[in-house]
Amino acid sequence: MGEKDKDYESMVADHHWITGSEALLRSLLAEGTECVFGYPGGNVLYIYDAMVKYPEFKHILTRHEQGAIHAADGYARSTGKVGVCVATSGPGATNLVTGISTAYMDSVPLVIITGNVATTVMGTDAFQEADIISMTMPITKHSYLVRDANELPRIVHEAFHIASTGRKGPVLLDIPKDISNQKVHYRQTHELRLRGYHAVPDQNPTEVDKLIQAIAKSEKPVIIAGGGVVYSDASEELREFVHKTNIPVASTLLGLGGFPSAHDLWLGMAGHHGTYAANMAIQNADLILSVGSRFDDRVTMKTDGFAPHAKLIAHIDIDPAELGKNIQTDIAIVGDIKNVLEYANKRALPAQSEDWLRTLQEYKSRYPLRYTDSETELKPQFVIEMLNETTNGQAIITTDVGQHQMWVAQFYRFNHARSLITSGGSGTMGFGFPSAIGAQIGNPDRLVISINGDGGMQMCAQELAICAIHQIPVKIVVINNQVLGMVRQQQEIIYDGRYSQIDLAGSPDFVKLAEAYGVKGLRARTKTEASHVWKEALETKGPVLVEFVVSKYENVYPMVLSGTTLDQLIMGEYE
Repeated sequence: MGEKDKDYESMVADHHWITGSEALLRSLLAEGTECVFGYPGGNVLYIYDAMVKYPEFKHILTRHEQGAIHAADGYARSTGKVGVCVATSGPGATNLVTGISTAYMDSVPLVIITGNVATTVMGTDAFQEADIISMTMPITKHSYLVRDANELPRIVHEAFHIASTGRKGPVLLDIPKDISNQKVHYRQTHELRLRGYHAVPDQNPTEVDKLIQAIAKSEKPVIIAGGGVVYSDASEELREFVHKTNIPVASTLLGLGGFPSAHDLWLGMAGHHGTYAANMAIQNADLILSVGSRFDDRVTMKTDGFAPHAKLIAHIDIDPAELGKNIQTDIAIVGDIKNVLEYANKRALPAQSEDWLRTLQEYKSRYPLRYTDSETELKPQFVIEMLNETTNGQAIITTDVGQHQMWVAQFYRFNHARSLITSGGSGTMGFGFPSAIGAQIGNPDRLVISINGDGGMQMCAQELAICAIHQIPVKIVVINNQVLGMVRQQQEIIYDGRYSQIDLAGSPDFVKLAEAYGVKGLRARTKTEASHVWKEALETKGPVLVEFVVSKYENVYPMVLSGTTLDQLIMGEYE
C-alpha cells in the first residue's frame, strides 16, 4: 500500500470525512456567521440534519421564507455584517425572490442558500425543482450552482467576500440535494478565485482635487447624502467634510442617520416627500455633490428640471455604473465613500456659503414640518414624535412601506448611522417587522422598534411566533388607519378622489392577534392612552405589540407629484 493510500485509510478511520452539509456549516461558522434565518424542506434536509451536530450554529425558524430573508436583511443593515438565510428548492426558493430584490435594490450584503433537486434529475421538472439561479440573475450580485461539495469552503468564502465588498449585494448559493450529502474532506480556505472582480476601483485623486477647487468657488453648494455614507461607515468623515467646507446636507431616505439630524447644516430629507428647505436648496444650488446617492427618481423627481441652477454636479460612488446614469455628472469620483472623504478632508477648502446658509436657515424656520394636531383623535405624526422623544432618538427603527414610513423619515430624528432600517428602492410591504427581528438578533442590547401600517403588518404577522418563542424584545408598532394610506392619498390627490380597493376595515384585532401568538398587545385611540400604553411597552422586557388607531384621512406633506420638479411642492398644512 502506498503512502497516499495509507493517508486515505487514516482519514477514513479518523472520521475526517464529512458531508457537504457539514462542510457548509463549518464554512459559515468560519466566516463569523452568528445566526441563520430559514425554513426547511425536502431538498435541504441534509443541511438541517447536520445542524444537530453543531449546537453552536444558531438558526431561527421563521414562519415564512420571506420572513427569513427580510430578517437576514435587517440583521445585515443594522450590523454591517453579512446576513444569511436558508430555504428549500421550488416554492421555498421562489418565496425568497422579493427579499432578494429588496436587498439588491438597497445594496445589502446577503448570502442566500437554497436547496435544489439532485443533480441526477435536474432539468427533468422533478418535484419542487426550480431554476432559481436563472430567476434571480438580474437581482443578485453573483450566483453559484454547487456541483462538487469539495468546493463549498472556497465558494462560501468567495460569496461572503463578494457580498460584503464593493457595492454590496446578495449572493446566491444553490446546492443540489446529492451535493449536500456528498462525502468530502473538509479544508478551510482563504483562497479567492475572482478574476475580473475589483471590489473597490482605484481612486482618482485628480477628480477629488477638482471637486475641492470647485467647492472653494461655490456660493450655493448642497450635499445629497445617500445610503453609501451609511454602508461605508463614513459618517464621521462626512461630518468632518461638512465642517471644513461649510456645505449643507440633504439626506435621502436610506441616507438618514448618516449625517446627524441635530446638526445645524442638516436640511432634512430630499425628494418626493422631502422638506421645503432640502428641495429648494437643491433647486437653487450652484453646486450639487451626491455622496453615495444614486440620483434615484424619488430624489430627483422630474430629471430635466432637476437642479436647474447648478453649474456643476459631482458624484462620489463606489459603483462606476451609477455615475452619469440618471443625472449628467461633471465630476465623477469612483471609490469607497470613506476613503474618498478621508483624502478630501486633508485638502478641503470652505465654500463661500455664508449668505446661502442664512437663506436656507430662513427656509427651515418658515417652513418646518408640521401638522394639525387634535385633542379628539390620534394623529400619526404625534405618535412618531412621541416615539422619538421617549427614546431620545437612540432606538433602531425599522419600518414597513407607506405613509408611516414617510412620517418616520420626517418626524423621527436620526443621529446615528444604521438606526433606520427600511426598504427604499423596492418599497417592499411586509419588510418592516421581520427586519426588526434580524436587527434585534444583531443588536441584542439595543431598543428595536418596528413601525408598520395595518396593511404591511398583515403581510408578515406570522413572525410574531418568533418573538414569542425566543422572547425577542422588539416593540411592534401598528399605525392603524384602517386603509391603504399611501394609495388612498394618491387616489385623493392624483385620481380626483376616486377611491378603489383601499378599505382595510376588515383587518383583525391586532391586540388579539398578538395575544394569540403569546405576545403582549396594547391599544391606544387618544393622546393620553398613547402615552400610557407606550410607557407600558417600554417597561415590558419581552416583545410587545402596540396598536395606535389614527385618523384615516391624514396625508403626508410636503409632496412632489410625479412629472413635476422638486420646487413644485404640495405643502398641505401651509396651503
